[in-house]
Formats: sequence, structure tokens, C-alpha cells
Amino acid sequence: MQGEAKLEQRVVETAEKLLSKRKSVTALDVLTGIGWLPENVVKAWQQGRTPDLTTALPVSKEKLSFALGALQRWAGANGLEGSEIEHVAATRDRAALTAASGEFAGLEPLFRTHWIMPGLSEAKRAQVVARQQKAPDLVVWVALKEWTCAECGGTGDLQYLEKEVPHCLDCADFGHLVFLPSGDATLTRRAKKASRLSAVVTRFNRSRKRQERQGILVEEEALRSAEEQCFADEDVRERRRVRDRERRAHEDVEFIARFHTAITEMFPGCPPERARAIAEHAGQRGSGRVGRSAAGRELAERAVFLAVVASIRHLDTDYDDLLMAGVERQAARDRIRSTIDAVLERWRS
Repeated sequence: MQGEAKLEQRVVETAEKLLSKRKSVTALDVLTGIGWLPENVVKAWQQGRTPDLTTALPVSKEKLSFALGALQRWAGANGLEGSEIEHVAATRDRAALTAASGEFAGLEPLFRTHWIMPGLSEAKRAQVVARQQKAPDLVVWVALKEWTCAECGGTGDLQYLEKEVPHCLDCADFGHLVFLPSGDATLTRRAKKASRLSAVVTRFNRSRKRQERQGILVEEEALRSAEEQCFADEDVRERRRVRDRERRAHEDVEFIARFHTAITEMFPGCPPERARAIAEHAGQRGSGRVGRSAAGRELAERAVFLAVVASIRHLDTDYDDLLMAGVERQAARDRIRSTIDAVLERWRS
């Protein structure tokens, strides 16, 4: 059927891009790439706040089975080596995670399969395997409201959730760590590598409705050692930063061009200057918009569609006026849906 053929093409194209970039592919990577599994859902699952992933998927068992089957067929046809990996939680006990349950339980082996590009050197293969088996970071949260530690009755600016129960840093055995704010990637990487225990500090951004990284907690001696290393090679790092800025500028131009092409292919009736503006807006570095998401960088169909819809919503409807008038967000979207659909239909032709 045409729908299955189109889905298989999406799965294969996403898998090929992932393989080229990471030298390996998993079901989670592909489902995130095609837009079925948002990154926040995967993180909630890794942190033990969601029992499994299949309950959050917006598709039927049959559709998911077909997509994972397409991935398995593609991997076999390309001679990829499959091995099983265990998903572990971003919790102190590193509990094993289950991706599929209930009627989806039979798909669990495919969620655990890790396909590796053939022909890699032993060193590169070991590096790829280590990356896949790496346990997710422990996470500490910035408290946004009053709270009480379940163990000692105290409180603080930071809290660690253990089975959804808040603990202060001392009771969670993080009290001896020091905070290193985000901003210096090399310093952060070296400090984390040298620290036997570390945790990522995140804060919930209410306007964007997502957790955002603020820095990490590391051992004081590890931070001191990392600072000494960074001071010793500052000249080299500055030259590297200059090269990286030049490379990112080139990548942005290339990415916007590809995003623009994807828009015109999906919506050939969209005016060229409008398609260009949408691509530039969605792909702006550091904006947090859909174009900068993992799905957007991989040019997933849904990411492109959402970028176009957002542009129409704000430029071709009275949506912003409705919000300023006090209309609730979802109600405002319901009122303008027909206008958006009409523009989309016109641009598709």
C-alpha cells in the first residue's frame, strides 16, 4: 500500500542518516528521528517517570510493527551486525528499563537491538558499542516551588527525585559535589570525566515547556584538575573555537538550504521567499525552535510540517490577536484551524 511504502521510505532514510553520522542505529534513534518519540518523552522514560515508551507512541501496534520491521529488513539487507543492549535508568540503582509492554510487549527485542555499521575497525567498533551502552546521566532539578526533603525534612535550591520522591542533595549523597555552570564545554567534559560521581542540573522552562540544562555537579578535586588542564592549553582551545565558529556558520547556511528544499518539496505552492523565511526562522541556532530539534536536523517530515504550520499560524491568521485578547491558547488554535488547513491545501498544490 502507498502509506506503508511511504513509511518504509521515511524509516530507511532516517536510518541511513543515523548510520552515516553515528555508525550505528537503534529503534529509539529512528522513532525519534521520524517524530514519533519526542526527546522529552524518552528522557522521562530514562528517568523512571514513564513506565514504558509504547504507551506514549501516537500510532497503533500494527503501524509500529511495520516501522520496526522495515528497520530490521533494511539492517539485514545492508549487512549490519545486530546485538542486544540493555536500557538502564538515569537513577542511582540503574534499574533495567522496558520499552514495550502490554500488546506491544512482543516488540521489546527490536527496541533492544543495536545495529552497527559493518567494516569498522576494532577500536571504532568498541567506541560505538561503549556509546550505546553508556548509562544516562543522573539528573538534579532546580526547585521552582517550595518543597520538603522526604528524608530529613529540609529544603534547598536543588532536589533529586528518587522514585518521584524529592530528596535534598545531602540525603541523596550529592552534598559534597560543587556546581559547574554550563558555558565551557571542554571544562565540563574534563571535570565530568575526572569525577567519580556527577549529575546534570536542569531547570524547567515554563515558556518552552521543557527541561533545560544549567550545568553539572562534580567533585571539587575533579573541577580543580580540569581547570588546570584548560588553563594550560588555552591558546590551542581559542584557535579551535575560531575554527568551530567558522564551521558552524557554514553548517547553518547548508542546513537552511536543505530545510528550504524540504519545504518546497512538501509544499510546492509555498512562495519561495516565504519558504526561505520559514527555513531561516526554524533553523536559527540556539532558538529552541523545531528546526533545531533532532527531528529538524534530520529533516523529519513532521518537523518541516510543524515549522510551516507555525509560520501560517502567526502570519496568516489572527492567532496572536486572539492570545492578546485573552483567548486560551488551545481555543485560539481551534478557531484558526480552518484557515491553516486552507493555506496548507493551497500550498500543497
